Amino acid sequence: MRTSPALRAAALAATATVLLPLTACSDNSGNENPPHAANAADASGSADLASQKLTWKTCQAPSTAQGGGTAPTPLPGGAVWECSFMKVPRDYAKPGGDTIPLALIRARAVNQNKRIGSLIFNFGGPGASGVATLPAFGPSYASLRTRYDLVSFDPRGVGRSEGVKCENDQQLDARFQSDATPETAAEEQALLNQQRKFAAACEKNSSSELPYVGTTNAARDMDLMRQVLGDDKLHYFGISYGTELGGVYAHLFPEKVGRAVLDGVVDPTEDYKQSSLGQAKGFQLALDNFTRNCADRGAACKLPGTTGKEVEQGIAELLDRLDKQPVSGLGSRQLTQSQATTGIAASLYSKETWSLLEQGIDEADGGNGALLLALADSLNGRSRTGRYDNSTAANAAVNCADSKQRFTVDGTRALIPEFRKASPVFGDYLGWGLLQCTDWPVAGAWKTPDVSAPGAAPILVIGNTGDPATPYKGAQAMAQELGPGVGVQMTYEGQGHGAYNSGNACVKKTVVSYLLDGTVPAAGTVCR
Repeated sequence: MRTSPALRAAALAATATVLLPLTACSDNSGNENPPHAANAADASGSADLASQKLTWKTCQAPSTAQGGGTAPTPLPGGAVWECSFMKVPRDYAKPGGDTIPLALIRARAVNQNKRIGSLIFNFGGPGASGVATLPAFGPSYASLRTRYDLVSFDPRGVGRSEGVKCENDQQLDARFQSDATPETAAEEQALLNQQRKFAAACEKNSSSELPYVGTTNAARDMDLMRQVLGDDKLHYFGISYGTELGGVYAHLFPEKVGRAVLDGVVDPTEDYKQSSLGQAKGFQLALDNFTRNCADRGAACKLPGTTGKEVEQGIAELLDRLDKQPVSGLGSRQLTQSQATTGIAASLYSKETWSLLEQGIDEADGGNGALLLALADSLNGRSRTGRYDNSTAANAAVNCADSKQRFTVDGTRALIPEFRKASPVFGDYLGWGLLQCTDWPVAGAWKTPDVSAPGAAPILVIGNTGDPATPYKGAQAMAQELGPGVGVQMTYEGQGHGAYNSGNACVKKTVVSYLLDGTVPAAGTVCR
């Protein structure tokens, strides 16, 4: 998704880190080093860059900026993940100038004789490392690997692709522990000061990258990637914010669109404020579904309340108490109201994590906030050893490079009632998050992106009716904005963020048939 500032990591990547153990590793752990930007520009322009030859090597462990962990394990059959770096112009207005390295990963197609080409994935954020994320979901795409090389990348500013740097681990710990929902003038000023400090750190540590990390440049990078990989068309699988990136690509290069899937769709007609408000409604819907499910289970549910509203009221009361008095968390860190809200949101990305949410709320109510804090850490990109990936910095950098909107404290305060009406639980949290780009050192590019793509091949657009992060109407808007004959909308009536990785057989069959055989489903197809 295009996350609000309060929800920073890619949704699917966040769900993976909730379920998988995290082990941070330092940048000097033996990883292959990318070519330095200042020395990488040995080509005269983008035409020369399109003919560059990539050197693929067995992938080593992800860097700290990518999230750390261990090297990706071989796929079934013994196929290994390969990694490389591709040079792209830092500034497309100066194609003969400095280049920056983009980190790439691939798993080659099983059937090379019937290979269609490369299928490029973007998992969202913005700020998610595709190099770290794709192997975690490799088994889910096994059928697609029969005829595609599975490829993903760290977009510019992310992970090992000249990853944006802002605050250090200790500063981020303090940032996430602080009060994100001010109730007094002093708390409002503290929140504003914190945001200014963060923006200043980003400018100090990454001033040369901030002007160039926007979505338009990322889309141009993908077209260069298409050429370097030897494909006439871009075959693409965009999830969450990756759907916006895919829409912008289709607008810029409609004649180069191959088979493309957009899943968990960002609404391209909404500005920054409208998108955050939509997320407030989406997360409230998901919370309502969770609390109703809990209440319907009766005594089997650990949370008090005989109706969904009563269960939700108990959650709201817990958050109010945490605002006044945090409880013990992990190590010396306490569970604050802000971290608890983040942990609750993290658990709503997938129905599979509802049991963790129930357990975490129950334990926090009894004074043990460890589980909810661990869930918050997964969404904030913090490993168990206290190291952060760069998703927080990259998310802010891309959002603020794209969006023109800048909010004042007074203007934000005036919007809080609207956000609170949209969600009693998440409204304040997401509303005050609008301050993310206040005093940002780089101006934004647009109010909303243009994704119109007349003449492009059909693009499959999948909306999930229970999606908390990218509400269902976003898919409707994207299909319409792509244009007649281009946007083909499909509906999944389910829960969680996205559809393909939900496990629904109907969704998977339809997507696989489209990507492998070119069978475009009828517009309006519904999977339940």
